[in-house]
Amino acid sequence: MSDAQDFWESFYSERDQVWSGNPNPLLVREAGHLTPGSALDIGCAEGGDAVWLARRGWRVLGVDVSQVALDRARTHALDAGVELALERHDLKVTFPEGEYDLVSAQFLHSPVEEDGERNSILTRAAQAVAPGGHLIIGGHASGPSWSEHKDYYFPTTKDVLDHLRLADNWIVVTDEVVEREITGPEGQRETRKDNVLTLKRLW
Repeated sequence: MSDAQDFWESFYSERDQVWSGNPNPLLVREAGHLTPGSALDIGCAEGGDAVWLARRGWRVLGVDVSQVALDRARTHALDAGVELALERHDLKVTFPEGEYDLVSAQFLHSPVEEDGERNSILTRAAQAVAPGGHLIIGGHASGPSWSEHKDYYFPTTKDVLDHLRLADNWIVVTDEVVEREITGPEGQRETRKDNVLTLKRLW
């Protein structure tokens, strides 16, 4: 297994469920008004976003490096009564084929991958957006004070745009920093900032 697969398999195997199962609020805000079509959810984890999209009528392919996470996403979809296509990819090595009306990359952060690797994955994600489609990138702007990864580099939306080097047939729909209250494992309360970048590829 690659370092990324080894890390994330261990991460998901430590608990029966890691995430809430609810969709990421930034994705809900940015994609809730879009007309359903084909969607690619990269780093789909346990399937919260993918199931939400499928419930809204999207034809969803969810991909993740962890087979444990994908197995949970499949169970989540069955419980919700929706269909998901699921594939395991180490996105540094392989990427799903085809073009999609929506590509979602929510919190694609990893302590075992370099910044350049994330940039190359997002570049490939942009290439997978069909004309008229959208790319939605949600990311943390900082780490919580209690996290062992609080000093991890979190790119700004400008950093992401600079690395993507998109052609003139793209427009920026949303470029924003959103604040939200979070609670730590010992009840700590603090404000965390997240970045959201929604891009549209023109016809």
